[in-house]
Amino acid sequence: MAFLTDRKRAVGMGSAKSGTEHHWQMIVSSVALTGLIPLFVFTYGAALGMSYEDAAAYYARPFPSIVGILTLLVGFLHFKGGVQTLIEDYFHGFARKALIIGSICLSYAAAAVGVFAIVRIAL
Repeated sequence: MAFLTDRKRAVGMGSAKSGTEHHWQMIVSSVALTGLIPLFVFTYGAALGMSYEDAAAYYARPFPSIVGILTLLVGFLHFKGGVQTLIEDYFHGFARKALIIGSICLSYAAAAVGVFAIVRIAL
């Protein structure tokens, strides 16, 4: 018979590795998005209905381009974290691993395409 404390019995039984870090990343990205989304709406709303030449000149200015790029990057990183949590909660086994890898690839690819599009228009 072993005399184990509750803590000793629980060690190795659960995750307790990166949950706090993931939670803080989601909190920080959501707080950043609360400021970025209104800025994005106002800067993008001003560009609605413009011709391509006018929009290219508008996004050649640094503020609208930086706001658009930051919104895309922070938004897709927040998306990646949220979808990963959803997949971890509802899927198991190989499907979990495949879906997490797919969602990470999708979010990074979408962010890269969005940033490339803004840079292409701005330059």
